[in-house]
Parts: sequence; structure tokens; C-alpha cells
Amino acid sequence: MFKKRNVMLAAATLIGLCAGSASADVVGKVGVDWIGNDILVDAVADPEVKGVTCHVTYFDRSVIDRVKNGKWFEDPSNSAISCHQTGPIEIGDIDLSKGGDEVFKSGISLVWKKLVVTRIYDKQNDTLIYLAHSRELVDGSAKMALSTVSLYGQSVTWKNGKPQ
Repeated sequence: MFKKRNVMLAAATLIGLCAGSASADVVGKVGVDWIGNDILVDAVADPEVKGVTCHVTYFDRSVIDRVKNGKWFEDPSNSAISCHQTGPIEIGDIDLSKGGDEVFKSGISLVWKKLVVTRIYDKQNDTLIYLAHSRELVDGSAKMALSTVSLYGQSVTWKNGKPQ
């Protein structure tokens, strides 16, 4: 009974982590050393802004590195991001507040640490800002990366009308 409960809890947690965010496709994997550490490149299509794709890179630690250096259950917080227009832009129901919308998140530790991409709309400059950062339960990280997609001069469709 105890094992079944743990499996159900783990499944529910996994489903909760995946809900509400864009999915990513691994489009690149570059080996960086002989012990099997890799840099992964994911393509993330913004679920509420059609025509924008972000490429996010992050470090994937090997089993050998985990044994050698400890920290069994987490990867480093380092990441990079680049976002570009990849088709006609159609903007859905996005959060226009300064806090923006979480577009994507992926676990980089067993439970507590996440790689997050947040979209913020800069109305004054008519630009979408994509911020990649890690989110940790206790010790927040200052490691981040930023990319922007200018909407100025673009043929952009707002599903709910242009923001006021």
C-alpha cells in the first residue's frame, strides 16, 4: 500500500508540473566532456503567441559526474535563450502585468529546482521579453538569460484586441 501511494503521489506531481506550460522538443545535444555531460537545446513554441519559438539551452549532468561531485538529484542552473519570429504572429490571452506569464518549465532537480521561461509584454516598446531563469524552493539563483521579440512594424494579430 505504501509503494502504491508513493507511485500515485509521484504521478500526480509529474502531471502537475507539466500542466499549463509549453512542451519542448530536444533539437540538439552537444557532448562537452569525456564523462558524458551534455548541453541540450530545446525548441519551445510559445503556447499563447503563435509564430514565436524560443531555443533554450541547459546543462545535463552525467551519472559519472553525479557520482564524482555529489548533488545527485540536480543539474546546474545555467541556461541560455534565444527567441525569434518563426511565422505570422498571433497573440492570444497573455498576461499584460509586469510579472508576465510562465511559458515553459522543466525540472532540473528531482523535486525542487525548475528551469522556467517567463514571457513579459513591454507595451511601451511593443516587444515580447522572454526570461529564462531557475526557480528554487530555498536558495534562489541569480543566473538568468534574456531574449526579446520586437512586434514593432510586424503584422500582429491580437485575438482579444490590442492591449489598452
